[in-house]
Amino acid sequence: MLHLNKRQTRFLLLNLAHYLDHFFMLVFASAAALKLIHDWGMSYAELIPYATPGFIAYAIFSLPSGWLADRWSRDNMIIIFFIGIGFSSFITALSQSPLQIALGLTLIGIFAAIYHPVGIALVIEGHVRTGIPLAINGVFGNLGVGSAALVTGFFIDNMSWRSAFIYPGLISVFLGLIYYYVSSKLPSNAEQESPMTDGLINNELGRSTMLRVLLIVFFSTAIGGLIFQSTTFGLPKVFDEKLAELAISATEVGWYAFLVFGVAAIGQLIVGYLIDRYSIRIVFVGIAIIQTVMFAAMVGKSGWVALLIAFIFMLAVFGQVPINDVLVGRVAREEWRSRVLAMRYILTFSLTGIAIPGIAWVHGNMGFDGLFVLLSIGAALILCSVVMLPRLRAITMPVN
Repeated sequence: MLHLNKRQTRFLLLNLAHYLDHFFMLVFASAAALKLIHDWGMSYAELIPYATPGFIAYAIFSLPSGWLADRWSRDNMIIIFFIGIGFSSFITALSQSPLQIALGLTLIGIFAAIYHPVGIALVIEGHVRTGIPLAINGVFGNLGVGSAALVTGFFIDNMSWRSAFIYPGLISVFLGLIYYYVSSKLPSNAEQESPMTDGLINNELGRSTMLRVLLIVFFSTAIGGLIFQSTTFGLPKVFDEKLAELAISATEVGWYAFLVFGVAAIGQLIVGYLIDRYSIRIVFVGIAIIQTVMFAAMVGKSGWVALLIAFIFMLAVFGQVPINDVLVGRVAREEWRSRVLAMRYILTFSLTGIAIPGIAWVHGNMGFDGLFVLLSIGAALILCSVVMLPRLRAITMPVN
C-alpha cells in the first residue's frame, strides 16, 4: 500500500507540474494585456512579441530534455523542472524593461521545455490504456492555462503583476523538494513498469500505413499547436475586448478566462474516455468539425454569445490535446518514448514562436475577427488530414 501511495503521489505531482508548466508560460500574456501596456506605455501588439524567445526556448530545449531523460533519469529531470522554473520566475519578477522580461521568460521557457517530453512519458509509463491518465494530466494543464489569467488578474488588482511570478515560483520550488523525496522512495523504472505492447504499429499496420499515421500526427500537431497557442495566449485580450459590457476589472477578465478554460478541461476527460474505447479517427474528426464551425461562428460576436462560443471551441481545442499523445504512446517503444514526444513538442512549440508575433500582427491589422477566420481555416486543414487516419482502436490487454 505504501508503494501504491507513493506512485499515486508521484502522479499527482506530475499533474501539478503540468499545471505549473502552462501557468508560467501564460502569466505574461495576462500581465501584458491587463497591466504592462499601461505601466510601460506600449501597445499590446508591441509588447507581446517579447514573449517569443521564451516560446522558442520552450520548443528548442524539448529535444535535449527528452534525450537526457532517456539516457539519465526522468525523475531527476522533473526535479530540475520544478526548481528551475521556480527560480526563473523570481528572476522574471525583477524585470524593469521589456528586454529584461524577455530574458526572464526565456529562462522560464528553457525549464518549462522539460515537462512535456519527460512528464508525459512518466504519466503513460506502464499503462496500456493511456487515454484517461493523459486526460487527467491534461485537465491539470488546462487549469494552469486558465489560472494564469485568473491569478495574474487577482495579483494585478490586489498586489502587483510581479507577485504572479513570485508566489507560484515559491510553490514550484517547494513541490520540487517533495518530488525529490517521493521519487527517491520509488523503485527504478525497470522494476516498477509492466511492459506495454508495441501495439498497433508493429502488429497491425504496414510500413506505408505507419508512415501515413505519423505524417498525420505531425501535421495535426503543427496546426493544432498554432490553434492551441493562439487561443490560450490570446483569450484574455479577446475577452477584454469582446466582453467589455461584462468584465470591468482585470480580476473579472481573469475569472471569465478561468471559467472557460476550467469547464473546457472536461473535453479532455471525455476524449480520453472515448479514444480508449472507440476509433481515434471518428473522435478526431468530430473534434476538428467543432473547431472549424465554432471559430467561424466567433466572428463578429460579443457579450454572452461570444462567451458561450468560447466555451464550445475551447472544449474542442483542449479535447484534441491527448489524441496525438495517445498515438505516440501506442507507436513508440518505452526506451525512446521521451525523444519521440520531444520531437512532437518541438514541432508544436516551434510554431508557437510564429503564433505569438502572428497574434500581434493579426490583431494590429485585422482584429480578433481576422484571427478567428484563420483559426477556422486551420481547423479545416486538420479535418482534411484526420479523415485519412486508419481505424485505430485501443489496445486493451497488456503483453504477458
